Amino acid sequence: MPAMLSSSKTAAALRTAARVSAESLLVLLMAAVALWILGRMWSVVWPLIVALFLTTMTWPLARFLRRRGWAPALAATVVTVLFLVVVAGIVALIAVPVASQSGELADGVVEGIQRLREWAAGPPLNIGDDQISGAFDAAVARVQDSVGSMVTTVVTGVSTVFNGLVTAVLALFLMFFFLKDGPRFLPWLTRQLPGRLATDVPVVAERGWETLGAFVRSQAFVGLLDAVFIGLGLWFLDVPLVLPLAVLTFVSAFVPIVGALFAGLVAVLIALVSNGLTDALLVLAIIVVVQQLEGNVFQPMIQSRGLGLHAAVVLLAVTLGGSLAGIVGSLLAVPVAALVAVVWNYLREQLAAPPREPDADGPDLDGPDLDGPRATAAVPS
Repeated sequence: MPAMLSSSKTAAALRTAARVSAESLLVLLMAAVALWILGRMWSVVWPLIVALFLTTMTWPLARFLRRRGWAPALAATVVTVLFLVVVAGIVALIAVPVASQSGELADGVVEGIQRLREWAAGPPLNIGDDQISGAFDAAVARVQDSVGSMVTTVVTGVSTVFNGLVTAVLALFLMFFFLKDGPRFLPWLTRQLPGRLATDVPVVAERGWETLGAFVRSQAFVGLLDAVFIGLGLWFLDVPLVLPLAVLTFVSAFVPIVGALFAGLVAVLIALVSNGLTDALLVLAIIVVVQQLEGNVFQPMIQSRGLGLHAAVVLLAVTLGGSLAGIVGSLLAVPVAALVAVVWNYLREQLAAPPREPDADGPDLDGPDLDGPRATAAVPS
């Protein structure tokens, strides 16, 4: 005969489930409110995040100078100027070779278009010049009909570029102040917070800073691997502008997904207009292989070691961040997951029960004490 359910135990289980559900909903509601407030303050939060990323990259040099007796303001100024010089050097390293070979690239583009027309005119497509001209006229008519939307798109693009410049300038100033006054932040924060928060929040902030630094270093290492492998492939195929393309690959690695697509598209186009279709397909194959190795092997392994996250967690975090917030979500997904892990581990440390001291007569061989804690004699120090 099957056992009957206990009404008291069932009611207790339902009450526990209801209480846990209500508490979980309250936590989710507070998280949604926090995210809404964060979205309303995004124009200030985004430059702050960019400044923190830049500070993690430049702080080791500033710390080195400060330990050598440099004044904080002088060290921050020198590091900021050197950072601007490096950025300008990277831009020049990309722009100067491209400008010097722009004529050859333009001729290659014209030749590539002509080859494409000749290929389309032959079998199996057999597309004649009349059909190409008709398609071109239809495209021109469609562009003329959508002038209004194009103007709106251009205005939106100009606004986006302007906002990006404002964000960059603001992040640069914030980076300078972080380099100058960063070590004084945690003591100041300790004095402002009451009670136990004065201990917990600075500890979590310090661990979060170390985690953010590990993320930036791992991302830079992954970008260096991409630049080296793709640059070697381009050099082997004798594609022009190898060094600018390698630098572009390294820089674009800090913008997940879109950065890799942009750098790969530029490399394939240059290979197409300079070396032909075969080398362009080979370059595409090299980029796809390297990006697959980076996304599925190198990046999860390196970031999982540096951030203390499993490789599967890194992959899931990037996927979730991209689906929720696009490019910005993909960029911030891994550091946010690492910071959540930092907070969770600290909470576990604080909520964990202290280990029970063994009895003076020897280890406890009778199993756990179910009646309560035992009274133990104080051990003199």
